[in-house]
Amino acid sequence: MAHSYTPGLRVARLTHITKERRLPLRGDVLVKKGETVSAQQVVARTELPGNVHPLNCAGQLGILPADIEEALVVKQGGGIRKGETIAVSKSFFGLFKSTCNSPIDGVLESASPVTGQLILREPPIPVEVTAYIDGRVTEVFENEGVEIETSGAIIQGIFGIGGERYGTIKLMVSSPDQVLDEADIDGDVKGCIIVGGGRITLAAFRKAMNAGAVAVVTGCLRNARLKELLGYEQGVAITGQEDIAATLVLTEGFGEIGMAHRTFELLAENDGKGASVSGATQIRAGVIRPEVIIPSDIEAPAKDAEKVVKGLEVGDQLRVIRQPYFGRIGTVVGLPPELQLLETGARVRVLELKLDNGERVVLPRANVEIIEE
Repeated sequence: MAHSYTPGLRVARLTHITKERRLPLRGDVLVKKGETVSAQQVVARTELPGNVHPLNCAGQLGILPADIEEALVVKQGGGIRKGETIAVSKSFFGLFKSTCNSPIDGVLESASPVTGQLILREPPIPVEVTAYIDGRVTEVFENEGVEIETSGAIIQGIFGIGGERYGTIKLMVSSPDQVLDEADIDGDVKGCIIVGGGRITLAAFRKAMNAGAVAVVTGCLRNARLKELLGYEQGVAITGQEDIAATLVLTEGFGEIGMAHRTFELLAENDGKGASVSGATQIRAGVIRPEVIIPSDIEAPAKDAEKVVKGLEVGDQLRVIRQPYFGRIGTVVGLPPELQLLETGARVRVLELKLDNGERVVLPRANVEIIEE
């Protein structure tokens, strides 16, 4: 029998968490299967080829392309320094001399006797992949990367910006609805993941960045402030590569929405503990959620992979993802099997939801997402 399943955010106190850490191209894996690693430990390393610079050396020297190899004073494949002479031509019995100098540090990769062009390449760009989470290496992908597993809490958000970071959780507000303002960012927050409640002001986020905080996790932000912060309109298809000093994770979205009570309580419980955070968000195929991961010394009782995916059931906790109840949390109290007619004229399956304030509403099932344990 077919059933309806609405995937959603995970807010779990203790669960198995697995992360694959792969290089963009083949390189060296620096750890072994079974090894315990820390979040900031480098587990794999490679080098990206440097940028290529073509140089019309024959034209600069005023010689024929076929004579370019004889003019070289640096061997092909040899290292070069910026400003260094790499080719020389002589004329009028050696009385006059023309030189061709390198515009970069790097390597003379090749010289073409057909075009007279030299191909210069900048030094390779080192790329290192860290473990991202404290855990144990459960799989090694030869020359590519590793799989790391840990037990702990995971909190996924609606939207985020900024890359992967690691820091200490620091609660800065007393309630999940409290606005995180500039005055709330006090004390030493360097290396901290600041936790707010409801909306964060732009002044507060900038103060947190300037004070050395690595991330801010809060309920929401006004959409206009995001553009003001970045200096451009941020699309929501994929994020995480922004040039920003601190990662931002919004657990509820944009506007004026307080953080869900269960999310706030879980973060408050872990105040002072180390955590990994990522703002990467992708809403298309292969959904990626911004997240906070807090490793635990306690082993999770069962692997997520062993859980059976089920449909909606009475008692499930859901988050509403469309207006007029966007961001509200509720519990399923009814699942009518028959289709119901909406004001738009569409007939859809609905559910009855008891919101966190006790109000009961009937919503299309497409307007909610499960808060996964």
